[in-house]
Amino acid sequence: MSLLDSYLVDPNISMLDKTRIQAQVLVPVMRALRAEIGKEKADAIVKDALRDWSKQLFAAIGHDVEGSPRRKWAAMQGAFNDVTEREVTFDILRKDEEALHIDVTSCRFAEFFRALGEPELGALLVCHADVDIAAAAGGEVSLDRSQTIMQGAPSCTFRYKFAPR
Repeated sequence: MSLLDSYLVDPNISMLDKTRIQAQVLVPVMRALRAEIGKEKADAIVKDALRDWSKQLFAAIGHDVEGSPRRKWAAMQGAFNDVTEREVTFDILRKDEEALHIDVTSCRFAEFFRALGEPELGALLVCHADVDIAAAAGGEVSLDRSQTIMQGAPSCTFRYKFAPR
Protein backbone atom coordinates (compact mmCIF):
# COMPACT_ATOMS: atom_id res chain seq x y z
CA MET A 1 0.00 0.00 0.00
CA SER A 2 1.38 3.39 -1.05
CA LEU A 3 1.23 6.66 0.78
CA LEU A 4 -0.57 8.12 -2.25
CA ASP A 5 -3.22 5.41 -2.75
CA SER A 6 -6.05 7.74 -1.72
CA TYR A 7 -4.73 10.37 -4.13
CA LEU A 8 -4.46 7.92 -6.99
CA VAL A 9 -7.91 6.46 -6.18
CA ASP A 10 -6.90 3.18 -7.83
CA PRO A 11 -3.19 2.32 -7.47
CA ASN A 12 -3.49 -0.02 -10.48
CA ILE A 13 -4.06 2.98 -12.76
CA SER A 14 -0.89 4.81 -13.77
CA MET A 15 -0.46 8.45 -12.82
CA LEU A 16 -0.57 9.39 -16.51
CA ASP A 17 -3.85 7.51 -17.00
CA LYS A 18 -5.28 9.13 -13.85
CA THR A 19 -4.31 12.51 -15.26
CA ARG A 20 -5.90 11.66 -18.62
CA ILE A 21 -9.15 10.74 -16.84
CA GLN A 22 -9.10 14.04 -14.94
CA ALA A 23 -8.52 15.92 -18.19
CA GLN A 24 -11.44 14.14 -19.90
CA VAL A 25 -13.72 15.80 -17.35
CA LEU A 26 -11.93 19.08 -16.69
CA VAL A 27 -11.20 20.19 -20.26
CA PRO A 28 -14.86 20.22 -21.38
CA VAL A 29 -15.88 21.97 -18.16
CA MET A 30 -13.13 24.56 -18.61
CA ARG A 31 -14.09 25.18 -22.22
CA ALA A 32 -17.77 25.57 -21.31
CA LEU A 33 -16.88 28.02 -18.53
CA ARG A 34 -14.67 29.99 -20.92
CA ALA A 35 -17.49 30.23 -23.43
CA GLU A 36 -19.90 31.41 -20.73
CA ILE A 37 -17.82 33.81 -18.62
CA GLY A 38 -14.63 34.39 -20.59
CA LYS A 39 -11.21 32.74 -20.57
CA GLU A 40 -9.57 34.91 -17.92
CA LYS A 41 -12.31 34.53 -15.32
CA ALA A 42 -12.91 30.83 -16.06
CA ASP A 43 -9.20 29.98 -15.88
CA ALA A 44 -8.88 31.90 -12.59
CA ILE A 45 -11.78 29.96 -11.05
CA VAL A 46 -10.37 26.61 -12.17
CA LYS A 47 -6.86 27.57 -11.05
CA ASP A 48 -8.03 28.62 -7.58
CA ALA A 49 -10.14 25.48 -7.16
CA LEU A 50 -7.38 23.10 -8.26
CA ARG A 51 -4.68 24.89 -6.22
CA ASP A 52 -6.86 24.72 -3.09
CA TRP A 53 -7.60 21.04 -3.73
CA SER A 54 -3.91 20.17 -4.19
CA LYS A 55 -2.74 22.14 -1.14
CA GLN A 56 -5.36 20.51 1.07
CA LEU A 57 -4.70 17.06 -0.34
CA PHE A 58 -0.94 17.08 0.23
CA ALA A 59 -1.28 18.77 3.63
CA ALA A 60 -3.63 15.94 4.66
CA ILE A 61 -1.32 13.25 3.27
CA GLY A 62 1.64 14.87 5.05
CA HIS A 63 -0.31 15.04 8.28
CA ASP A 64 -0.55 11.24 8.23
CA VAL A 65 3.23 10.78 7.87
CA GLU A 66 5.08 10.46 11.15
CA GLY A 67 8.29 12.33 11.79
CA SER A 68 9.80 15.70 11.08
CA PRO A 69 8.52 17.98 8.34
CA ARG A 70 11.54 17.01 6.23
CA ARG A 71 10.68 13.35 6.75
CA LYS A 72 7.12 14.10 5.61
CA TRP A 73 8.48 15.74 2.45
CA ALA A 74 10.84 12.83 1.77
CA ALA A 75 8.06 10.27 2.15
CA MET A 76 5.59 12.15 -0.04
CA GLN A 77 8.15 13.15 -2.68
CA GLY A 78 9.44 9.57 -2.81
CA ALA A 79 5.92 8.22 -3.28
CA PHE A 80 5.18 10.86 -5.95
CA ASN A 81 8.42 9.99 -7.72
CA ASP A 82 7.43 6.32 -7.67
CA VAL A 83 4.16 7.02 -9.50
CA THR A 84 5.62 9.49 -12.02
CA GLU A 85 9.09 8.10 -12.76
CA ARG A 86 8.11 6.01 -15.78
CA GLU A 87 6.59 9.11 -17.41
CA VAL A 88 9.68 11.34 -17.12
CA THR A 89 13.39 11.26 -17.90
CA PHE A 90 15.63 13.12 -15.50
CA ASP A 91 19.20 13.80 -14.45
CA ILE A 92 20.29 14.27 -10.84
CA LEU A 93 22.80 17.11 -10.86
CA ARG A 94 23.36 17.41 -7.12
CA LYS A 95 22.33 15.37 -4.10
CA ASP A 96 23.72 16.12 -0.66
CA GLU A 97 22.66 17.33 2.80
CA GLU A 98 22.12 20.89 1.57
CA ALA A 99 20.39 20.44 -1.76
CA LEU A 100 18.89 18.23 -4.42
CA HIS A 101 19.04 19.48 -8.01
CA ILE A 102 17.19 17.61 -10.74
CA ASP A 103 16.56 18.41 -14.38
CA VAL A 104 13.62 16.64 -16.00
CA THR A 105 14.49 16.36 -19.68
CA SER A 106 11.34 14.69 -21.02
CA CYS A 107 7.81 14.51 -19.66
CA ARG A 108 4.86 12.57 -21.03
CA PHE A 109 2.49 14.66 -18.90
CA ALA A 110 3.68 17.80 -20.70
CA GLU A 111 3.39 16.10 -24.09
CA PHE A 112 -0.21 15.13 -23.30
CA PHE A 113 -1.34 18.56 -22.08
CA ARG A 114 0.49 20.46 -24.80
CA ALA A 115 -1.21 18.25 -27.41
CA LEU A 116 -4.56 19.15 -25.80
CA GLY A 117 -3.62 22.82 -25.92
CA GLU A 118 -4.01 23.00 -22.13
CA PRO A 119 -0.52 23.24 -20.58
CA GLU A 120 -1.84 25.45 -17.78
CA LEU A 121 -4.19 22.67 -16.70
CA GLY A 122 -1.30 20.21 -16.81
CA ALA A 123 0.74 22.50 -14.60
CA LEU A 124 -2.12 22.66 -12.11
CA LEU A 125 -2.74 18.90 -12.05
CA VAL A 126 0.84 17.65 -12.18
CA CYS A 127 3.55 20.29 -11.75
CA HIS A 128 2.13 22.09 -8.74
CA ALA A 129 2.02 18.88 -6.72
CA ASP A 130 5.78 19.26 -6.16
CA VAL A 131 5.23 22.77 -4.76
CA ASP A 132 2.55 21.52 -2.38
CA ILE A 133 4.64 18.55 -1.28
CA ALA A 134 7.55 20.90 -0.50
CA ALA A 135 5.16 23.17 1.43
CA ALA A 136 4.29 20.22 3.66
CA ALA A 137 7.90 20.35 4.91
CA GLY A 138 7.07 23.50 6.85
CA GLY A 139 10.08 25.48 5.66
CA GLU A 140 12.60 22.66 6.03
CA VAL A 141 12.54 22.11 2.26
CA SER A 142 12.21 24.82 -0.36
CA LEU A 143 11.70 24.36 -4.08
CA ASP A 144 12.77 26.73 -6.81
CA ARG A 145 11.70 25.70 -10.28
CA SER A 146 12.40 28.44 -12.78
CA GLN A 147 11.14 26.57 -15.83
CA THR A 148 9.10 23.56 -16.90
CA ILE A 149 8.62 21.57 -20.06
CA MET A 150 4.89 22.13 -19.56
CA GLN A 151 5.55 25.87 -20.03
CA GLY A 152 7.59 25.23 -23.18
CA ALA A 153 11.11 25.10 -21.70
CA PRO A 154 13.55 22.35 -22.73
CA SER A 155 13.64 20.99 -19.16
CA CYS A 156 12.11 21.31 -15.71
CA THR A 157 14.61 22.63 -13.20
CA PHE A 158 13.98 21.34 -9.70
CA ARG A 159 16.20 23.03 -7.13
CA TYR A 160 15.45 21.83 -3.62
CA LYS A 161 17.25 23.38 -0.66
CA PHE A 162 17.24 21.77 2.76
CA ALA A 163 17.36 23.66 6.04
CA PRO A 164 20.31 22.68 8.26
CA ARG A 165 19.49 19.85 10.64
